[in-house]
Amino acid sequence: MARRLVAGAPGFADAFERLIAGKRETREDVSATVRGIVAEIRARGDTALLEYTERFDSARLTAATLRVSAEDIAAAEAACPENQLEALDFAARRIEAFHARQRPQDETYTDETGTALGWRWTPLDSVGLYVPGGTASYPSSVLMNAIPARIAGVRRIAMVTPAGQGRIQPLVLAAARRAGIEEIYRVGGAQAIAALAYGTETIAAVDKIVGPGNAYVAAAKREVFGQVGIDSIAGPSEILIICDGSTDPDWIAMDLFSQAEHDELAQSILLCPDADYLARVEASINRLIDSMPRQAVIRVSLANRGALIKVRDMEEACAVANQIAPEHLEISAQNPQRWAAQVRHAGALFLGRFSSEALGDYCAGPNHVLPTSRTARFSSPLGVYDFQKRSSVIEVSEAGAQTLGKIAAELAYGEGLPAHARSAELRLQGG
Repeated sequence: MARRLVAGAPGFADAFERLIAGKRETREDVSATVRGIVAEIRARGDTALLEYTERFDSARLTAATLRVSAEDIAAAEAACPENQLEALDFAARRIEAFHARQRPQDETYTDETGTALGWRWTPLDSVGLYVPGGTASYPSSVLMNAIPARIAGVRRIAMVTPAGQGRIQPLVLAAARRAGIEEIYRVGGAQAIAALAYGTETIAAVDKIVGPGNAYVAAAKREVFGQVGIDSIAGPSEILIICDGSTDPDWIAMDLFSQAEHDELAQSILLCPDADYLARVEASINRLIDSMPRQAVIRVSLANRGALIKVRDMEEACAVANQIAPEHLEISAQNPQRWAAQVRHAGALFLGRFSSEALGDYCAGPNHVLPTSRTARFSSPLGVYDFQKRSSVIEVSEAGAQTLGKIAAELAYGEGLPAHARSAELRLQGG
């Protein structure tokens, strides 16, 4: 199952680097295929989009049936179990309450020259939301992406999701309705990303594309970046747990499983200074694994990318965590805030033994779209600010122009840009 490592032991540095190295980049054959699909969508629009949808999703659609109707959405919601709809409503309320606090504020101040300076925030006009389909469905992803966009003031949210044989999982459509999404298309894969980026006869282009997907979706987002904005190139899910040995080992084993079941490339790592406790967690893993419906995926994930690592103490655990910069970091310990203060890089921190990462995936409130593959060193969770952009505001008074103009002219002449200099000098008194 998961390998056992000891921090500081001979060979640990190399083994640890192999464990966390690599962003699991898209294979070149995937990139080449995606480039071809994107080019076809750009050149042939709906025709190519419909061909690829039939080829990859076994859905024979027309331009008229690409978009999900309001009646289809209502019927899907009616088909959902009431307890699941209530859970969606509960999660949506918490996600909205959290993100409403993220609204950034405009600011303006006047400096000593009489110049008014500041910034203002404005929402994006349109956003495309990709929702994975296939063997799993992610209504939670709909809420996490769409609710902050709506709070930010985005006027148009277009959702795309693959529909195997034309069918979309009902709870996904119910989540879209709760998030205020009315524009939904039965398309997925690289072809859907290309349609959002460049537009077709039926799907209008958007300004930014968000949402997770497989290797083809990730490659397509990379391909169209620059034409549109993107949230990130997300890798497989990750969890790092720092534990002092005070938590039930079955709980920790299940937390490791919770990420490993996502994908064979997912990563689950436990750091603990207590060797006996690591052995108890390993025993829990071996005892519980057979009860997991997705045990085949979990086994591969833990064998290839999982690890139970003994560290010298909790301080060393925090230092190792900063090297990993994980997507999800659980600190399952007494006084977890003490150790959280030593962590600089993590997408989301879950403090205390009752804060399982799974709660963050669905209903805690903060966004579950997080930086992966060590990008937490420089990236943040998805939020309202990702659906807005900031403009600088400069209003120079006549008096201010006398001071700023002289400085600007001097610097412009120094850079060899005389038109810049004269533009500033013309506003000087007597200029």
